[in-house]
Amino acid sequence: MTGRADYQPLYAQVKSLLIQRIGSGAWKPGEMLPNEFALAAEYNVSQGTVRKALLAMEADRLIVRRQGRGTYVSRHTRQETLFHFFRMVGLDDRRRLPASVVLSHRIQPATRQQAAALAVELGAALHAVVRVRSFDGKPSIFERIFVPVALMPALSVEIGVDMAEEMYVIYQERYGITIARATERLAAVAAKADDAKHLRADPGAPLLEIVRVAHDVNGRPVELRISRCDTTDTRYASDVT
Repeated sequence: MTGRADYQPLYAQVKSLLIQRIGSGAWKPGEMLPNEFALAAEYNVSQGTVRKALLAMEADRLIVRRQGRGTYVSRHTRQETLFHFFRMVGLDDRRRLPASVVLSHRIQPATRQQAAALAVELGAALHAVVRVRSFDGKPSIFERIFVPVALMPALSVEIGVDMAEEMYVIYQERYGITIARATERLAAVAAKADDAKHLRADPGAPLLEIVRVAHDVNGRPVELRISRCDTTDTRYASDVT
């Protein structure tokens, strides 16, 4: 084993190398990994070390281990993505699936804030997607999504119709980019003109703003998402353990 810091436990070194291979596209979403014996021989470690690395990756939802069948790279689905990353619930705490409609998609230069969040140069080309998410026909979330063009040059989304897939599913299925984690910052804000228009709210009405940066399996920032949420019928839920 070489190429990782000495202070890392051996299983963590193996985990990092396996994640690099997933991130590079060497193993595609849904593809089966070599078995533990083969991986142990390849990295010159024990089968137990490989198993510990795989268990850690499973806990991070990067792989799926199927008894008697093998280990597979995780594939995002709409429902799994919403369950893992979408935090808005009904006032009764029940998870609800939003409908999403894209209002516009254009390419724009990155502002200073966007460039810092996405680790790109100021003025770098970004896909800018604007959409509204609704519950039971009521607009509840007004979102702006920013993705570096360099990562996904041909990114396209259909405008004006219900989205069949989540953005994270699109990133993985079309470009092999798997979102592994996200950081969020919450704030109470007043509705601006665009918010009020698309959420059918009064200008100045209180909204919950969620600023999320999504990272791929190698820790690279992939998407900046700014969501303005009307919490009249919903609220943000997060379980802390």
